[in-house]
Amino acid sequence: MVDNPGQIVRKLDDAAVLAAYARWAPVYDMFFRIPLYWGRRAAVRHVNELDGHVLEAGVGTGMSLPLYKDRLKITGIDISEEMLKKARKKVSHRPNIDDLQVMDAGRLSYPDNHFDVVVAMYVITVVPDPDKVVQELERVTKPGGTVILVNHFSTDTGPWSVFEQGLKKFGHRLGWNPEFPRSRILGRTRLQLEIEESVPPLRLFTLLKFRKRSS
Repeated sequence: MVDNPGQIVRKLDDAAVLAAYARWAPVYDMFFRIPLYWGRRAAVRHVNELDGHVLEAGVGTGMSLPLYKDRLKITGIDISEEMLKKARKKVSHRPNIDDLQVMDAGRLSYPDNHFDVVVAMYVITVVPDPDKVVQELERVTKPGGTVILVNHFSTDTGPWSVFEQGLKKFGHRLGWNPEFPRSRILGRTRLQLEIEESVPPLRLFTLLKFRKRSS
């Protein structure tokens, strides 16, 4: 994609994401624990009101895992083995953490209609094909089940739009694609929006809670 002569924006791909998270893994908690705190707590609060088998896609270093209620069965996946090593250390004593394994959120190996709850926090804009990831999250959720997303959604107006445009050329290096409007999720026919919440800091993030329709 070329925005202007002399400026080339590289498309985010699997190699870029893996390289970025290999760099981030040793210091991820130190840099992101506080900025992502409110969204993580909000998502887990909603999950803890539910029952059943939960998939956390993009579990990263497992900062959210100690917060889940013991009665929930938790499965976590992430594309980065370096991140998962840290996650496993956090929950080695938690019997309700069923499995933590390397897996691409855009190519889930689970069958259709498998999980009662699927949650993805700060994931949609750090994957090469966000539409495919949302499709997969929807697919593995049981009819009547819940999908919870926390993310920054891009806009065409306001100060954040200027910030997003400025970050585009660094996205490949950061492992982040700043352009993903919420309309790309709201248009999905089997996901019915139930709750939308703005999340600190600075209302930068949004929590979306969906119910998967039966048909």
